[in-house]
Amino acid sequence: MAEFFAFEIAGKVLEKLGSAAYERISLAWGVREEFEKLKLTLAAIRAVVLDAEQQQARSLELSLWLQRFKDACYDVEDLIDEFEIQALRRLVLKRGSTGRKVRHFFSGSNPWAFSFRMGYKIKKANEILNEVAAEKAKFHLTEKHETNVIRRERETYSFVKTSSVIGRDEAKQHLVNFLMNPTDGEDIPVLPTVGIGGIGKTTLAQLVFNEESVKSHFVLRIWVCVTEDFDIKQLMIKIIKSATGRECKDMNKEESHKVLQDCLNGKRFFMVLDDVWNEDKKKWSELKDLLCGGAQGSRIIVTTRSRKVATIIGTTPQYDLEHLSYENCLSLFLKLAFKEGEEKQHDNLVRIGEGIVQKCKGVALAVKTLGSLLCSTRVQHDWELVRDSELWKLKQEENDILPALKLSYDHLPWYLKQCFAFCSVFPKDFEFNPLYLIPLWMANGFLQSPYENEEPEDIGNRYIQELLSRSFFQQVEDKFLTFTFKMHDLVHDLALSVVQNEVNSCNHYSTGNVRHLLFDLLKQDGSQLPNNLSCLQSLFLLDEEGKADSESLIAKFISRSKHLRVLHFSGCSFEHLPNNIRYLKQLRYLNLAYNGNIKRLPNSICNLQSLEILDLGGCTRIEELPKDIRYLISLRKLMVTTKQTRLQENGICCLSTLRILAFFECENLEKLCEDIQNLTALRELYIEECNNLVSLPQGLKYLTTLENLAIVNCEKLDLTLEELELERKEEGSLRKLWIGGVPKLESLPQWILLGSTKTLQHLYIGELENVSRLPTWFQDLTSLQSLYIKNCPKLSSLAEGMQHLTALKRLMIGGCPKLSKRCIEETGEDWPKIAHVVDIIVES
Repeated sequence: MAEFFAFEIAGKVLEKLGSAAYERISLAWGVREEFEKLKLTLAAIRAVVLDAEQQQARSLELSLWLQRFKDACYDVEDLIDEFEIQALRRLVLKRGSTGRKVRHFFSGSNPWAFSFRMGYKIKKANEILNEVAAEKAKFHLTEKHETNVIRRERETYSFVKTSSVIGRDEAKQHLVNFLMNPTDGEDIPVLPTVGIGGIGKTTLAQLVFNEESVKSHFVLRIWVCVTEDFDIKQLMIKIIKSATGRECKDMNKEESHKVLQDCLNGKRFFMVLDDVWNEDKKKWSELKDLLCGGAQGSRIIVTTRSRKVATIIGTTPQYDLEHLSYENCLSLFLKLAFKEGEEKQHDNLVRIGEGIVQKCKGVALAVKTLGSLLCSTRVQHDWELVRDSELWKLKQEENDILPALKLSYDHLPWYLKQCFAFCSVFPKDFEFNPLYLIPLWMANGFLQSPYENEEPEDIGNRYIQELLSRSFFQQVEDKFLTFTFKMHDLVHDLALSVVQNEVNSCNHYSTGNVRHLLFDLLKQDGSQLPNNLSCLQSLFLLDEEGKADSESLIAKFISRSKHLRVLHFSGCSFEHLPNNIRYLKQLRYLNLAYNGNIKRLPNSICNLQSLEILDLGGCTRIEELPKDIRYLISLRKLMVTTKQTRLQENGICCLSTLRILAFFECENLEKLCEDIQNLTALRELYIEECNNLVSLPQGLKYLTTLENLAIVNCEKLDLTLEELELERKEEGSLRKLWIGGVPKLESLPQWILLGSTKTLQHLYIGELENVSRLPTWFQDLTSLQSLYIKNCPKLSSLAEGMQHLTALKRLMIGGCPKLSKRCIEETGEDWPKIAHVVDIIVES
């Protein structure tokens, strides 16, 4: 089931080579002719790649040819990166052209040598591609485009053996109630049933469809398995056939419409639209208009894997189908794996079966797949093999769980496929959050947008929402500044199955093509690191026992992986980052967080002009930041823990590309740099556990791009300084504000909003022991959606006018005894101010 992505990778490379920027680069460096050859050869091979990807499962030789082509595409991408890096280095030289020090810092940047070297590399890349192109003829491949790729269609029907369905009584009753309960209005009620592939949505719809009370209540029952393209004419033909048994394939659209009207006219019908993928609202509206001839009381149930589909078609809140309980899964498994009563003779197999069922995590089709797989064997070793193997390594038939989940994957656009597949490098049950995952996607070049100026962080957030909507991610916890989510174990197995030779999180190496590697020093010694890591783009080093304390070990990791984009050393314990870090020219993400031993970074790190994310959070012994940090001209996210008392003025605040800046546990830090207003692109600022920080710079109030601001646990910080209480225009863009653990604060100053009274959506006020009242400007927060007030014991009342905050949907109050008393439902003095809020939690 492995995916090669060769078509899309080649397309991305061709798009770059064809851009105006690379037209200029090729002319400037005298490599235009070689670039043109690259483009022509790439395009010629790419034309047949889709056919090759469809056929590669039947031919090992073809599979290896695809791998060679994809590797060649990655090599060309590395070439493109080198030109981008050279452009960044020249930009630094240009900015610092008045100083000999800058020129010395980049003394290795000889333009003539670079031009000669790159000309040779491009020529070599052309030779490799020509060899790949010469081999394609022997496979007799056909040119194909994305529009004519045939996907496997799923076909379902209405019959179900009710005695074989376990644990769905409550869900069935919910749907039956929807069908039977009367409603007002002419619009046909539509209930979307949503869940991961294989969870049992179709089975549930079949149960309801065959319920006796439902049969007698509706004149017509219609079952339609919806095809992917949501063709209206084909849907009309299917509806007519299900309702009447009549074939209408030879009719045109007008004739089909007349037959459909006659079929539904004045009749109360119940229709199941099973397995809907269509996200085009116009098509859905067109179909629904064709169904309006039915009688009052008609109903439609839709099954879908996509929350976006549910939002488009539903007239009533979607029904999220829950996973089966462990007990129900075990009952289903035993029913399939054994003949009736036979399990009593095989206690040993039942115990193994209990472990197998746990792997299924409540997904009915997974239980059926593994139960059916074992029904023909009573050999204990066979059962143990299934229990101890990754699901994606087990044999799968067409209607088993992984092929069923693969349908969802096949419907993903390319840009989401690679983001999803990358996540398999993390272990099962790993909790992600957007602040962690998006920078990793960004560093690997996965984020693409049709809009010219869309920020990568916004693109990443959009991708996460799409994957959540399509059930590839499941939200775990909604936090104030972010939220957490994870992949279902079976979805993780799916991800592993589509990237088998590119992502490795198990410390087993089958090929030299691994591009994303998680290396766990708890399971394998660092000396056993493979030599062949030339393709590696992401390296995650897990070090729970402090084994990565050697500079030479870290240097070895770096020296074997020259094309790294991501280097994740969080939790390691080495004292010095080796100087050879400067050779990782393509490095975009460097995480050294929670290293309690490292004291300083080599200044050579500032030679990494592509670096976008630098995480030093929790590195409590770092004495100072590199003196030339201002040369990191691509840096977008910086997390800092430092022992410095002040930050140099020509350092962080010269990084005009910064979007996210965080200061964590900077115990000695007394003052931030005064010229913070130079960070004109800053969107998020976090200041936490900086107990000696006494004031904030005046320049803060000029950060009109700031969207998230958090000031937490800063004991000496005075936020009421008069010089900050200056008038400013309402031009801010703040969305989230967190103020907590600032004991000097007695009332919230208005300047803290940064002119964002009309844009602030989420506000957290906590651990403010001396705040006794909320300011009058609270009533001006017209966009406020959620408000959290925690552990403010002196706070005695809500602000006047809060009843006018109509956008407020969520209010949580805890650890505020006086305020809680005033907010008691119906009887509290402040209840009228918040009675309109939908979600209220008041802890006594």
